[in-house]
Amino acid sequence: MSLDQYYLLGRSGLRVSPFALGTMTFGTDGPYGTWGSSKQTARAVFDRYLAAGGNFIDTADLYTRGTSESMLGEFIADVDRDRLVLTTKYSYNLSGGDPNAGGNGRKNMIRALEASLRRLRTDYVDLYLLHTWDRITPAEEVVRAFDDLVRAGKIRHAGLSDVPAWYAARAQTWAEAHALTPIVNLQLQYSLVERGIEAEFSSLATGLGMGITAWSPLAGGLLSGKYRPSGEGSGGRLDTEMGRALGVLTERNWNIVAALDGVARELGRSMAQVALQWVLSRPGVTSVILGATRPEQLEDNLAALEFSLPPELQRRLDEASAPPATTPYTMFSDGYQPMVHGAAVSDRHPTHAPPIRVAAR
Repeated sequence: MSLDQYYLLGRSGLRVSPFALGTMTFGTDGPYGTWGSSKQTARAVFDRYLAAGGNFIDTADLYTRGTSESMLGEFIADVDRDRLVLTTKYSYNLSGGDPNAGGNGRKNMIRALEASLRRLRTDYVDLYLLHTWDRITPAEEVVRAFDDLVRAGKIRHAGLSDVPAWYAARAQTWAEAHALTPIVNLQLQYSLVERGIEAEFSSLATGLGMGITAWSPLAGGLLSGKYRPSGEGSGGRLDTEMGRALGVLTERNWNIVAALDGVARELGRSMAQVALQWVLSRPGVTSVILGATRPEQLEDNLAALEFSLPPELQRRLDEASAPPATTPYTMFSDGYQPMVHGAAVSDRHPTHAPPIRVAAR
């Protein structure tokens, strides 16, 4: 696998790289700016990603309060725009006092997209995402508005980020029932320390034609090896007050870090590379978002594409990071299901299930 091998995003014809370039740290404005990069550094990361064959760029109007999009607009003006799969997101209220300047509704969706297009210096985005569920806007309104934007030529595809599984299923079935623009992407947090999506979203994505893009695959840097339970910090984001509030520095997670460290040593790879390769190999995952703040960091992360995890080491990581089983999911496990079927049963014969993700030749 390499960065210039492309995969279809969900049930669509859109080809994307296995690693997407996350740009949350492009700029130093707003709360995320604490971990941000200067324009010069951001440009070096952007150029290195494209030079390696990457085409999948992820941003949002929230990131560094629009500076991320503005920087990208400058960078994209110097390259072939049509080569890029440009993704941005909406939902968050950056104005204050105006309830329609935030949330998932049609009014804010259209307002936010127009502002993003101006900052990005383009007349369309390839993938537009609802950023975070607002708990009140009907899925039907969101799907209809996405469809209108596709028909207007302002977006090419639609997706959802950080929503409940039932909401994503409702949106997709509504789109299918009314021949509207389908949801082709789910952007969700996924890593060795955060495996909550496995209970519902992995099967939802493969069953309903949505490719998963995983964000925070290194758990805010915890899985990079720069943090240790001794308290020796690196000056990274988890050492800040906001970082500590994320609550990832737990005994369970230190045990996962220890297992990851052992596997990385056996493979002669960095901890970050092994953690990224683990996410890349999970069911339903099409692409993993890299949030590199330096070109050297990006370079190390890209090397995760150079190897695969042997089954025994994969199993060691799976066991060390296994989330607690909850009902009713305990009844869907490999240990329980034989009581349901009484024989060896599969949903299809292997010859009827060719690989969905086929690399270009």
